[in-house]
Amino acid sequence: MATGPVTQISDVVVPEIFNPYVQRLTEEKSRIVASGAVARAADLDADLAGAGLTFNAPSFKDLDNDEDNVSTDAADDEYTGGSANSEPKKTGTLTEVAVRLSRNQSWSSADLSAALAGADPMESIAQRVSAYWARRLQAAFVATMNGVFADNDAVPGGTEHVQGDLTNDISGASYSAGVTDFSAPAFIDAAVTMGDSMGDLSLVCVHSIVYARMQKNNLIDFIPDAQGVTSIPTFLGRLVTVDDGITNTAGVFHSWLFGAGAAQLGMGQPKVPTETARKPGSGNGAGSEVLYNRTEWAIHPVGHRYNGAAANGGPSNAATVNNLAHADSWQRVFTERKQIKIARLITREF
Repeated sequence: MATGPVTQISDVVVPEIFNPYVQRLTEEKSRIVASGAVARAADLDADLAGAGLTFNAPSFKDLDNDEDNVSTDAADDEYTGGSANSEPKKTGTLTEVAVRLSRNQSWSSADLSAALAGADPMESIAQRVSAYWARRLQAAFVATMNGVFADNDAVPGGTEHVQGDLTNDISGASYSAGVTDFSAPAFIDAAVTMGDSMGDLSLVCVHSIVYARMQKNNLIDFIPDAQGVTSIPTFLGRLVTVDDGITNTAGVFHSWLFGAGAAQLGMGQPKVPTETARKPGSGNGAGSEVLYNRTEWAIHPVGHRYNGAAANGGPSNAATVNNLAHADSWQRVFTERKQIKIARLITREF
């Protein structure tokens, strides 16, 4: 019996349509990235559209909180150099540094597989690319946060931060119910690392195990969304995002607190974001098709500089030298704790 033509990848992927579709869905489907902790930054988009592996963003420091002068009627002036003259202060500068993340992936399918299955696997692959990149974007964000916290846990080389000032760690050496696990007081102690700016931390991201503990302890309130359809979980007035990608090891769980725009996201277009290829010789001549997809990101934790020396494709997510999750890859340039809208609670849940 004759059959109709098999759907080819060229029928599914039209690059001019496919690329923005994938980018949009990538941002929508990543829970942490879409939660508000990460703000899309037009200047990073512009940086990615140009050249360079790293991008500098200089700015002026705030004025130091020097003691103010008490005015007098002393006759000394700038020409006599008298001791009653005011001594002008100065401001300073700092430079944040973001880094380009050039990532790519490819997928292939043998023509024989499509013939035997009665449907083309490449069509399914094309439809799942956005979900794949959403997971990878979130993995890169988690790695970046792990690197920032690792830097903060380390003894600083200078005065850029106070060691551990982003974290409240109650995990202890072993589990103790009501002591090492998640609680409202422990959460508040993490938030108050921001001092009187603790109210800026409007979002908490937790692992599902921690979220279960919060529910068991009746700590979660639910509010309806704008349409009154979905109930949004909140804790002490803060939105709660649940994602199992957050760092956890052997019963020890990290919960992250963010202010709006605690990190910035840039998304760019490689020279050829998407292309397809026929491999007529593969499968002993049966043939196959390949889909290539490439992306450019910059994930920038506000108030920090990327301090590594990555290869031209940018750092990987690894906790090794020059890569995102390594302590030496990041350095705080905003020295005031309250300017860093990030905090962390570490608990032991079992």
